[in-house]
Amino acid sequence: MTVNHAASRPESIRVPRILSIAGTDPTGGAGVQADLKSISAMGGYAMAVVTALVAQNTRGVRSVHLPPVSFLREQLEAVSDDVEIDGVKIGMLADADTVTTVKSWLDEVRPPIVVLDPVMVATSGDRLLAEDAEAAVRDLCRSADLITPNVPELAVLADASEAQTWADAVAQARLVSARCDTVVLVKGGHLVGDRVHDALVDARSDPEGSPVPDGLFEADAPRVDTDCTHGTGCTLSSAMATRLAAGDDWPTALITVKAWLTRALRSADALHVGQGHGPVDHFVDLR
Repeated sequence: MTVNHAASRPESIRVPRILSIAGTDPTGGAGVQADLKSISAMGGYAMAVVTALVAQNTRGVRSVHLPPVSFLREQLEAVSDDVEIDGVKIGMLADADTVTTVKSWLDEVRPPIVVLDPVMVATSGDRLLAEDAEAAVRDLCRSADLITPNVPELAVLADASEAQTWADAVAQARLVSARCDTVVLVKGGHLVGDRVHDALVDARSDPEGSPVPDGLFEADAPRVDTDCTHGTGCTLSSAMATRLAAGDDWPTALITVKAWLTRALRSADALHVGQGHGPVDHFVDLR
């Protein structure tokens, strides 16, 4: 007798199928490689479509090769024509044509959860988004359920100077949330202080049914003393996509992901990967 395991599995424990759309990192700490680890660590089934081939390591980016956007579209269609997608995480898009191609596909497929990490600058300081693509990324934000900019990226989206305090960062997140009509996860890792604050901010004009209580939910954790911060943005955004697609409410997803990422940062030095900003330990809970 043949058993249909998918049909017999209780819906509450179904494995969320998450697609990462991002660039590569040969050293495995960022980009689609980090996303695949993050999605898996959070209990999802990980898939990936490559937007850019990036020659980088823990010390910086050496070069970027962009495949034709026609091939990007073929990758996207190959997944969505065959697999039911529960959530999408979008990372490095590099240029305006790539952004437009991804947005067109999103508008047609419209996955249940879309998390956009508006990648503009790598941890090393290397720019990963053409300046003429910033307007296209702002437009893409409207197609996302959640965007996860770091402090410098948030300033670009807000057309403001980089925030120096947590209060300023939250204020910019409110502005971007209202302007882009989406929820913003503002991250305080770039700010100074013994504790790192993150917050879900929802300042959309129609608060009806907001997943964020009272439009603001904050979580904090002790700052981890480590240089191993390569790919933390990729890691956080793909983890959030996975937990939201798995059915967590938004505050629970943030609490779960932030606690896991803190553990991953604490054990990162033990990996001994690279001579620059090393990766986090995505599978810390398995060791």
